[in-house]
Amino acid sequence: MPQPVGRVPQRRNARSNRARILATARQELGRNPDTTLEELARASGVVRRTLFGHFPGRAALLEALAEEAAEALQGAVAGAAEATEPAERALARFSLAMWPVGDRYRMLLALAQRDLGVERVAEILRPARVRATAVVEQGQRDGVFHSHLPPAVLSAALEAMALALLEEVNTGALEDDGTRVAVTTLIAAGVPEKRARVVVEEVAASVAPEAGGDG
Repeated sequence: MPQPVGRVPQRRNARSNRARILATARQELGRNPDTTLEELARASGVVRRTLFGHFPGRAALLEALAEEAAEALQGAVAGAAEATEPAERALARFSLAMWPVGDRYRMLLALAQRDLGVERVAEILRPARVRATAVVEQGQRDGVFHSHLPPAVLSAALEAMALALLEEVNTGALEDDGTRVAVTTLIAAGVPEKRARVVVEEVAASVAPEAGGDG
């Protein structure tokens, strides 16, 4: 049966509107978690009816963002996995891979308790946290990371520090493309500063051609 004229462009336009709404929501909710759907519609350049056609309410919008974040995190974790790598390089690679994902979805943490729920956010972050803890545990076994804290505890502390530094970047107090935070993460884990800088530079150089190949 022939497809009605205009149906494909309409679907394409709907997909474009949905993507624009989600991108705007990531940005605006990062600035102000209390942003309303009406304000998001205006910022997205769509009418209120269009936004509600895609997302019937705030919960639906936030769940869509949560699904996006979960998929992005899983991809970043998979891309950062190098089973035969030394722990210090693995942690640097993990930190660099997480940086752009954290920048895009940091607002989910601010919305965790009130909107999404702590358990849902923990579910989203679980793959990243499992990987980070495994890397920390490896580094402790190899004697390159501090061992005075359990792996999961040290990993949680490194995560909290990275998020705090990310927020400083977002406020303009710090400029970084992820490398400075990666160096700081290695230092906090127990790697000497000079060695941390060398490791991050090497890892960043190795991933840059891969990133450039996607364009």
